[in-house]
Amino acid sequence: MNNKTSFPKKDIKILLLEGVHPATIAGFNNAGYTNIETKTAAMEENELLEIIQDIHVLGIRSKTNITAKVIEKAHKLINIGCFCIGTNQVDMSAATNAGIAVFNSPFSNTRSVAELVIADCIMLIRKIIMKNNAAHQGIWLKDSKDCYEVRGKTLGIIGYGHIGSQVSVLAESLGMKVIYYDVEPQLPLGNAEPVKTLDKLLKKADIITLHVPGNKATKNMINEKTLKLMKEGVILINLSRGDVMDTTAVKAALKSNHLAGLAVDVFPKEPVAKGDKFTSPLQGMDNVILTPHIGGSTIEAQKNIGIDVSTKLINYMDSGSSVGSLSVPALSLPIQHNAHRLLHIHKNIPGVLSEINGMMSKMNVNILGQYLKTNESIGYVVLDVDKKTPHNLINALRDVKGTIKTRSLY
Repeated sequence: MNNKTSFPKKDIKILLLEGVHPATIAGFNNAGYTNIETKTAAMEENELLEIIQDIHVLGIRSKTNITAKVIEKAHKLINIGCFCIGTNQVDMSAATNAGIAVFNSPFSNTRSVAELVIADCIMLIRKIIMKNNAAHQGIWLKDSKDCYEVRGKTLGIIGYGHIGSQVSVLAESLGMKVIYYDVEPQLPLGNAEPVKTLDKLLKKADIITLHVPGNKATKNMINEKTLKLMKEGVILINLSRGDVMDTTAVKAALKSNHLAGLAVDVFPKEPVAKGDKFTSPLQGMDNVILTPHIGGSTIEAQKNIGIDVSTKLINYMDSGSSVGSLSVPALSLPIQHNAHRLLHIHKNIPGVLSEINGMMSKMNVNILGQYLKTNESIGYVVLDVDKKTPHNLINALRDVKGTIKTRSLY
């Protein structure tokens, strides 16, 4: 874009936490944003409260929690970038009501997670963990007892979204039969077959992998009752959310050998920083793989996430485009030359647009383009107006009823 932003880019303060990929910083620099502070660790609420009032753009991963208290004090905050799949760590209601655009990257690490699922399948069904541990202790466990190929086995995928469906494709290429269950109708890829109920999947699958969001409906969905529905000797993999499994029930199933193997990459309580102490009831158990939430932790995935999220943040700051936002209604905007672009975020109440248009008519403002989108809570209006527009128009917009945020973009 050739238009210069009204607010100098050098004065936009950007804070990036949790060691986001260098591609993120390169993206901002290439777009003219240089006032960037980076930290390798997450920040606690009290730390954020001390500095958030001066931050315009905040980048986090999965460990930093953006609470309503933080958002209430974030008077200058324009947008938040979640450099990960989810936004559970952000109080989305508070962010929406404050007119702060929240972006994430739901698809950039899909392949990395899917590959780890397949690796876990093979490691567990071949009992590699037990044999590896024995070898390190000087014990030679060369036998084929209870070790199998994945070929011909039935993989049950719970949650057939972007990750689940890619796991499906990889598994089928290894000769596995794939069945899946999702609460929403999903078209199968390849020869995968949907099943109508979760119970049916649990009864049929040799290996079960979870790819569901964390919410009330999925909390402890793997419990004593659902474990009993599974085949004797089933393998369970959880790379979704830490609270979808009842850990006590799963541990009991492992001890009774009802579960032949388990891989877990997500936990109900996780350490904040690399190197922190980690404890789990599942530690020290045979044929159990515990990994420190690394499903998407590959160089390729982190680079893709860095590029994806930083691009969305930059587009919102440079052009007002909110495509990909989970809080501010998503608007894809054309470039408008020889014009002023004004952004107005307001409560979704009747009469706001009418008041804006009436006010601009009285001020003889020539509107070159007007774009509006709303969600349940807020509305987002973008106005492209003639360059001869009175300078006090932005102040008049701030006085419109229900106004949350206004910005003169260029």
